[in-house]
Amino acid sequence: MTYDLFSPITSGNLHLPNRMVMAPMSRSRAVDGGVPSSAMAQHYADRATAGLIISESAPISQQGVGYPNTPGLFTPQQTAGWMRVLNAVRSQGGRMFAQLQHCGRISHPSHQPDGALPVAPSALKPAGHAFTATGYQDFETPRALETSEIAGVVDQFRLAAQNARDAGFDGVEVHGANGYLIDQFLRDGTNQRTDGYGGSIENRTRFLLEVIEAVTTVFPADRVGVKLSPENTFNGISDSDPQHHFEAIVRSIADYGLAYLHVTEASMGIMGHIAGSAKDVDYAQLRSHFPGTYIANNGYGKSQATIAIQSGHADLVAFGAPFLANPDLVRRYREDLPLNTVDKSTFYFGGDMGYNDYPFAHSTLKSVA
Repeated sequence: MTYDLFSPITSGNLHLPNRMVMAPMSRSRAVDGGVPSSAMAQHYADRATAGLIISESAPISQQGVGYPNTPGLFTPQQTAGWMRVLNAVRSQGGRMFAQLQHCGRISHPSHQPDGALPVAPSALKPAGHAFTATGYQDFETPRALETSEIAGVVDQFRLAAQNARDAGFDGVEVHGANGYLIDQFLRDGTNQRTDGYGGSIENRTRFLLEVIEAVTTVFPADRVGVKLSPENTFNGISDSDPQHHFEAIVRSIADYGLAYLHVTEASMGIMGHIAGSAKDVDYAQLRSHFPGTYIANNGYGKSQATIAIQSGHADLVAFGAPFLANPDLVRRYREDLPLNTVDKSTFYFGGDMGYNDYPFAHSTLKSVA
């Protein structure tokens, strides 16, 4: 049988009407200390025709916050805010996972409890600048987590998963990508530990596995996804042998019966990888080690995504900017309608501007949020 972007798919007990995933995209529209806003409820409800929505990164604790105005999952007020979002999405027939995030060293003392240093596997300062409430500031050298502290961070993921369940999410995605804390443990460029969480790839994967095991005490495994980004250099992350190391990582999670593996292919911003652009990781080989549903991500348009689905390279494809600017992207792709132009200047600023003012195509649909 030949599938396309609009074919339904079942993964575990999750039934999706199409194979188009709304990718997680931080938009910094939360209010009042990380509480999801009414604007967020409208934003996600307007995009509920996606086969699956993965929320923007939700910090699992104040320690995990790395950016201003990001919606957390660690207070009752935040959980109640997400509940309003989920009610709006469900009213439109949508399905939504929460992406659980700890930023690790990609934070700043201004985001931390009592102005403390951010934490990381190792005390290595990232290049670049932190995004704070008062503008960009130099990153600080993080504090290396003590071995005895790591179980507490794992528990932060578990508690955030409980809040996600209470809010009504269909599942959660463990954010192990893009240079944040789990990725910092996985990569040998940021993990110089000499305890049981550093050194060998097996040791560096231990933190991720402990997080998966904690989260799957809250949600069944087939409602838990994992996101990885083997060769993404975002946030100053690096690895000496991503092909070998990430094949081992994928093998280590293969038997958990997870909902999916979500992979940022190549480095962020590189387009056309399916069409043959250069890359350092063989993603087909990587995917061969994972028996479940595979979500491909990074620069896909309709034609590339169709090739990925029809060739068997991916089961689903995640779209970022196209969903950002086109709430009715599923319809536009199905009917070959023109797309709205993305306004990058409003990605993280602007209130409803560049957030809820992108029009539907020739539609009389009204938001219910």
